[in-house]
Amino acid sequence: MGILPLAERLAKRALNRSGVQSRWVDTSVCRLHLYDAPGTGPLPTVVLLHGIGSSALPYAPVLQRLRRRARRVIAAEAPGHGWSATPASAFTPECLTTAMNELLDRELDEPALVVGNSLGGAVAVSYALSSPDRVRALVLASPAGACMEQDELAQLLGTFKLRSRADAHAFFARLYHRVPWFTPLVAGDVVRMFSRETVVSFTRSARCDHAFTPEQLRSLSMPILLIWGRSDRLMPGGNLEYYRRHLPPHAEIEEPEGVGHCPHVDDPRRFAERVAAFAREVLARPAGAPGPAASGAPPASGVLGERAVPLEQGTGQAAT
Repeated sequence: MGILPLAERLAKRALNRSGVQSRWVDTSVCRLHLYDAPGTGPLPTVVLLHGIGSSALPYAPVLQRLRRRARRVIAAEAPGHGWSATPASAFTPECLTTAMNELLDRELDEPALVVGNSLGGAVAVSYALSSPDRVRALVLASPAGACMEQDELAQLLGTFKLRSRADAHAFFARLYHRVPWFTPLVAGDVVRMFSRETVVSFTRSARCDHAFTPEQLRSLSMPILLIWGRSDRLMPGGNLEYYRRHLPPHAEIEEPEGVGHCPHVDDPRRFAERVAAFAREVLARPAGAPGPAASGAPPASGVLGERAVPLEQGTGQAAT
């Protein structure tokens, strides 16, 4: 057993001992795993969705902080990721959407604040489009799903083809604000993780027509916070601009310093604080009320970044 699988087992055990339940949900795609944390706070249920090749465990520090502020925190794992089963057929974007939508439909007993990073951000948007009454608000951290040229998409998907420990180090350098100290210890495990058929079949099946259309993004009526770390060197800068152009005017966009593609890993304390603050802002508004950018009020500066950028005023570029 490699270091990363061992660390995941120990982290899962630690979460379970702290009162976080491990549960499985049967879907038409496969059996999915989730962490279900009862909370002690007044905020609504928070859902945490991870990206490709990852799992729910990197959210653990965020989950533990948010459960003190929310009634419940759910961290779900995609098919073939974490402790979820592997699909019997190829893992495609359609397969992912079906599985995660079924899981959330079964688990949510109130409109939730849905948080998604990278591919998990695309899952969050997809769920908000199909079940808007179940989504109180969205927090999107460097979400996938922007429309791209075919060659640009191929280049992005190529970054997930890791063949050596050096490739894993280069991948982490694009992913995080700073390369984690433990990278040499887990580089081999990361290469094996991204060589799994689940990841390979997904990157092979992803196409430009899986992207969200401008009309779909503009139709999102719930409050939205988009966080795009200035140290994100994975996603093309054009993806941020696509979301900036096509999200509805009430969306709030922040480009914080000191975090990259995965702000929940780079700075879990700041990320959890920003999610909680946004949830409190949302609860303070009447149901269905627009965000500050739509109402004309200046957006509050978030604890995660130095500024919050209203959609129509944003001029910053993501790091590439």
